[in-house]
Amino acid sequence: MKLITFDDGRVGRLELEERLVLPLEVSSTREYFARDGHVRESGDRLRLDEVTLRAPITPKKFFHTSGNFREHEDESKNVDWSHPMHKGIVFFQNVDAIVGPEEPVIYPEHLTSELDYELEIAVVIGTPGKFFGVDDAPDHIAGYVVFNDITARDIQRREMESGVFSFCKAIDTFCPVGPYIVTADEIPDAQNLDMELRVNGVVRQKSNTNRMSVSIPHIVAYHSPQGYSAGDLITTGTVQGVAGFSGDPEMYLKPGDVVEAEVERLGVLRNPIVSWEEGHGTPVPQKVDW
Repeated sequence: MKLITFDDGRVGRLELEERLVLPLEVSSTREYFARDGHVRESGDRLRLDEVTLRAPITPKKFFHTSGNFREHEDESKNVDWSHPMHKGIVFFQNVDAIVGPEEPVIYPEHLTSELDYELEIAVVIGTPGKFFGVDDAPDHIAGYVVFNDITARDIQRREMESGVFSFCKAIDTFCPVGPYIVTADEIPDAQNLDMELRVNGVVRQKSNTNRMSVSIPHIVAYHSPQGYSAGDLITTGTVQGVAGFSGDPEMYLKPGDVVEAEVERLGVLRNPIVSWEEGHGTPVPQKVDW
């Protein structure tokens, strides 16, 4: 099943081939998972091109995993950061930074000149739980969704001087998620999905989930001591090809760019990059320094 949030927050089941939306009688996708999918259809039938897709879910908690693809960890050695990027880095994301498909990522030019992309998968928790092992992890996984971990590399570089980072990824609109949640029953092998990210149609990142250092069930079990609620998200980490490790400053995102993050079976998450003034209709605010 493909679950969407649309228009003013309605929830629906997407029939992609027929381009139809079947609204569900539930207030959010989080509630859908909390009720274990026991919700009714409203009986309406809407055309996909007549609705506006929103971010399919806003979790209670959003767990980040970093350095999990060996290739990305290797390319990070191209830059002289003060601390190495190991696969055990975890942190929370700011859920208020979430935007959906086709929504703009607003370039805060008063904060960064090195705006980057990171193609990832976010795992959706269905069954709440804590302190469980790898073998039990699949019982808690309800689905998957595409995630683009937008990052301000110049801010991240400063944060890495203390060995941690968060602000660089948590700025407003830096968290595109979508276009829909695909339930786990439609993904026979989440460890063998092709991944590709394009900027203005040019491929920047290309890999497969089989190149993770740590498997999805292991990641889910690892985070479980922090406690899961239905609808929480856990990311997998990104693949090689980010601008920040390329040595080419022209690869950084800029207003006017369009980013397409695609994962096999999970769809294409498309977001334009816009200037602050275009996004907000106001002049760029003064930078508040630390």
